This record gives sequence, structure tokens and C-alpha cells, in this order.
Amino acid sequence: MDAEKFTGERPGWGEGFDYDHARHLAAYGYAATRATGRRVLDAGCGEGFGTQTLADVATEVLGVDYSPVAIGECRRLWKKPNLRFEQVDLAEPGGFSETFDLVLNFQVLEHIHDPLPFLRGLHERLGPSGTLVLTTPNRLRTVSENPYHVREYTAPELTDLLSKVFGHIEIVGLYGNVKVEAFEAGRARAVQRILRLDPLGVRNMLPERVVHFAFAKLARIVRRQARPAGSTDMSPEDFFVGPEPIDRALDLVAICSR
Repeated sequence: MDAEKFTGERPGWGEGFDYDHARHLAAYGYAATRATGRRVLDAGCGEGFGTQTLADVATEVLGVDYSPVAIGECRRLWKKPNLRFEQVDLAEPGGFSETFDLVLNFQVLEHIHDPLPFLRGLHERLGPSGTLVLTTPNRLRTVSENPYHVREYTAPELTDLLSKVFGHIEIVGLYGNVKVEAFEAGRARAVQRILRLDPLGVRNMLPERVVHFAFAKLARIVRRQARPAGSTDMSPEDFFVGPEPIDRALDLVAICSR
């Protein structure tokens, strides 16, 4: 992707962003354990770097995103016989009515102002015995403001929201090992140093375009400062999915069915 498209929100960009990339891929690794021999929908696939990994185990994988730019990039980058990409807005799906054994929705919910129409769209894509796996940041572990996030959730808040649409909900978490937690601690310190430069909260009165520009620049600085000296690059193996203590999870992982 062109450098000017960097927002600070996407994984996989430059120094320190191996952390973001690995954290995203870890969720896909967990999904792969449920995807073997199944038809899979990745709702909100972005540029498809995680979606395409599922084609190695699933019978069929469809990645959808509301962004035509993202779908165009997916089609350019990833070509496998059982993998395809389509532009779809699940809140207003039009003629898209396919159902799937496994539906994934990773790191999307926090961006949505009115989540219920979108969640109902996910529900409608589930086959009779289908499963949804959804991830979103755990608000209790967030250390920095993200201007692209409308709302982040705690586990009880997420359960309450999902219960309005789904009949069965289980919440587990995505956690990191010691190396990941050291990075998170370093990131928290770096963010606090930056926020001390704006004690009056002037950032909250700036135009959106200025905030987004600054966020992208500061994201690189924070990640450079967060990495402990001598630390090696992160990989998906540095993360794992498990049960409680859910308050310590980096991301909440919801497993839902009709």
C-alpha cells in the first residue's frame, strides 16, 4: 500500500507494527481451528492478509468489506481457488444472502456507531448450525486514544450487546505472553509521556483531519519507544486465546450462535 494511506490504525506498517500484525493473525490462527472443512465468511476482511490464510483449511472462504478499495487490494494480492472477495455492507446487504458455517468479524465492532443492524446482518449470514467468532479490543486494556474507534467494550458490555441478537454467547480473551506484556507496558508509558504535553485536552478540539494526521505520526513514535531493548519481533505464537481472567485480555473474543 502507498505510504500516504498509512493511518496508524492498520497492522503491519514499519517499526513496531509487527506487534499489530501478529495480534491480528493470532485471531485468524484461532479461527482456523474452527474453519477446517467449513464454508467461511470473513466480514470486514480489510486487505485480506488474514482471510487468505483460512483458505488453506476451509472448503471455501469469502471475504467481504464495505470498502471497494480494500476489496480491490484483496483481489490483487490473494489468489487461491477456494478464495474470493466481494464488496458488501452487511448492515445493508442488498441481494447478498449466502449463509456460512463460520462467520468471522475481527476488529470491526469498535468502529460502528449503530452496531445492531450490522450484528443482525452477521446473524443472517449464519447457517442453521453456524458460529460467529467476533473480536474487539477490551476497553479495560486500552492505553491510548484511537480517533477511529467509536466505542470500545468490556466483557459484560459486549455480552449485553450481543444478547440482543444472538441466542448463545461465550466470551473468552486474546492474551499475550511476557514479551507482549512488556511491549504493552512500554506503550502505556510512551502514551502517557505524550498526553502530558496536552494537559488541557486541546487535542479534543482539533479538526478531525488534524487528529488523524497526528495519530498516524504518533503511532510510529509510540511503537519505537514501546519495544524493550533487545526484544525480538512479535509473532502470532506470542498470543493465545483462553478464558478468564477476562479483564486482562487484550481483545475480547465472542463465540456466538443463533
